[in-house]
Amino acid sequence: MSKVENAISDRFKCVKCEHTGCRTKRVAMTGTGLSKMFDIQHNQFLFVSCNNCGYVEVYNPEILEGKKGQLGNILDVLFG
Repeated sequence: MSKVENAISDRFKCVKCEHTGCRTKRVAMTGTGLSKMFDIQHNQFLFVSCNNCGYVEVYNPEILEGKKGQLGNILDVLFG
């Protein structure tokens, strides 16, 4: 688990039922255009679901971790 995932788990409180337990999962998805055609999954998201009611919140881990901008994403797609 990353620092961001640990921080979310430690501070989590469901907005629907106020339960404090959650599960986190990183999910990769394709974009549009060429990345969709070649099934390049460069978009990553962090899904956080409440253990009690199942309500899900979605976060962009790159923003939360303060990592790379658009140029870094493009270079990752081109050069792996």
